[in-house]
Amino acid sequence: MKPMSPGFAMISAMTQQITDDQISIVPANEASWDDLQTIFGTTDYPSKCQCQRFKIRDSHWASVSDDERAERLREQTGCGDAGAPSTSGLVAYLEGEPAGWCAVEPRTSYPRLLRARVPWTGRDEDKTDDGVWVVSCFVTRKSFRRRGITYALARATVDFARERGARALEAYPMITQPGVEITWGELHVGSRDVFADAGFAEVNKPTLRRVVMRIDF
Repeated sequence: MKPMSPGFAMISAMTQQITDDQISIVPANEASWDDLQTIFGTTDYPSKCQCQRFKIRDSHWASVSDDERAERLREQTGCGDAGAPSTSGLVAYLEGEPAGWCAVEPRTSYPRLLRARVPWTGRDEDKTDDGVWVVSCFVTRKSFRRRGITYALARATVDFARERGARALEAYPMITQPGVEITWGELHVGSRDVFADAGFAEVNKPTLRRVVMRIDF
């Protein structure tokens, strides 16, 4: 598999360093479906959500089974089809092992996000502008956590979106503070530090715990 370009050397003093020759990141359609499902696991929330949280409206969520969510993700990613015209994210491999997933697509791909309150508080934005892409979710395989996978994936989203015609890329991460615990599930959107490291700038703070981070190309 051909790795994407960004340099992935140091991630954080709290994690073991990852070097360029250890990690590769590919568009999801160049990864296998089995690899992606290995990352999602079988017991945690990712295996149930299948990265559909922002795609299925609240009123419809309970009526869509876990299997149907998985099938939707399989179609969206085009896993195993290197010639697919589009895909919905990136897959990270650490020393050849499937290790992490990141969802990145045009903002208009997320109907539930467009109806949410938090991303839009205090902003004057055209929600229907499909030139703005969003990094909406990270999943790191249990045995690979705290290795910097999320940092590497966030960096890779920049070239991924820009090369596919995005004019801007944004995210809605949590604010983390030393000594203040945030559950792993809450951090599926990433932390502010992750996106700052990838070159995103803070453009809005709709709540005490969440910010809007963005890059305009």
